[in-house]
Amino acid sequence: MVIGDDCLIGHNTVLTTLNHDLDPTRRADMHPAPIVIGANVWIGSNAAVLPGVTIGDNAVVAAASVVTKDVPADTVVVGSPARVVRSVTD
Repeated sequence: MVIGDDCLIGHNTVLTTLNHDLDPTRRADMHPAPIVIGANVWIGSNAAVLPGVTIGDNAVVAAASVVTKDVPADTVVVGSPARVVRSVTD
């Protein structure tokens, strides 16, 4: 996991870097994937970031969002799954 400079990460945020196999006979198998959080990112309380996700510089993740895919730099994402709703400069 990489966390850039000057990030704000809210309480109860979950950053998961491991996932299990879906095949019932292999559910004990673990699949690691790193999370990369850019500089100046703000992640609200109770958010979850799933394995393999990259969050771009200056992005904002709203509270209680579930981030399943990469977040572009300079955007605001909300929801479950998280989706882009605006630019941070709007």
